[in-house]
Amino acid sequence: MAGPILVFDSGVGGLSVVQALRQRLPEAALAYACDNAMLPYGQREDAWLVQRIRAVCEAAVAASGCSALVVACNTASTLALDVLRECLAIPVVGTVPAIKPAAQLSRTRHIGLLATRATVSRPYTLQLIQDFAADCRVTRVAADALVIEAERLVAGELPDRTILCQALAPLWEDPDLDTVVLGCTHFPLLAPWLAEAAPRQVTWIDSGEAIARRVAQVVTVFAPRQGDTPSFVTTPDERLGRGLATFGFASPRLLHPA
Repeated sequence: MAGPILVFDSGVGGLSVVQALRQRLPEAALAYACDNAMLPYGQREDAWLVQRIRAVCEAAVAASGCSALVVACNTASTLALDVLRECLAIPVVGTVPAIKPAAQLSRTRHIGLLATRATVSRPYTLQLIQDFAADCRVTRVAADALVIEAERLVAGELPDRTILCQALAPLWEDPDLDTVVLGCTHFPLLAPWLAEAAPRQVTWIDSGEAIARRVAQVVTVFAPRQGDTPSFVTTPDERLGRGLATFGFASPRLLHPA
């Protein structure tokens, strides 16, 4: 029997992809798994992370009985997609910063990449820029503090406007910058507050719609949506559980990665 589509992230960032998936595939059952015990991934050693991501995803896939896995985390995708595709017998869809569509949209040829410290400096990201935005100036801004603000938002607290303004400040040094890539899945959850904190209008772009479109292409069989669907965490957190409930997920179960 077909299972749900499982969305995985280190924290709540994958919920922005959940929103896109529900718009594209409203009839599909979704499950959610986050490795909240090890958040944030961007501050951990790569080789260790690959093994951790594999262990958590294998446990979540087994627990959910899913039909496909969406790795809704840039760090996990750049490190572990090949490993996950080798060890899992279901489709695995990853996440990359939306550099290509941003370069296509920018009129001034100056775009910003707002992401975590790990993502802005990874060779994978630099190659994306070289491949799809070689004719653009790309201002890369590490904004790890926004991950925490997104986690707080899902837990029921409003984002701190001062922190948002500080994180965005490097983007406004050149008035020609006209397009900003939200290169972490946490960041679209903050979109209304980011736009409000910006001193001028720019185009904000993320990967959610592209991920949902790709899932619709590769996943042809899945369980139909029927009420709340499973969620999984790696350490108990009551506030996180309440936040997941607002996105239509049942009370989270505890995973035990091998």
